[in-house]
Amino acid sequence: MPRQPEKPPFEQKWKELADKTREEAMDLPPGRARDAMLKKARQLETACQMSEWVSSPGLRPPIGK
Repeated sequence: MPRQPEKPPFEQKWKELADKTREEAMDLPPGRARDAMLKKARQLETACQMSEWVSSPGLRPPIGK
C-alpha cells in the first residue's frame, strides 16, 4: 500500500483548532455562544475535508469537448 503523504501543517492546525473549539463549546451552557463555537468547529472540519479532496491524487480536471 502506498504511503500517504503527511497533511500540510495548516490542515493539522485546523483539525486541532476544531477539536479544541468543540471541547470548549461543550463546557458552555446551551445558547448562542455554544452554537457559534460548534458552527466554527464544523466549518474548520469542512475546510480540512475540502483541502484533502482538492489535493487528492485521484482528482482530475474536467474534460472539455
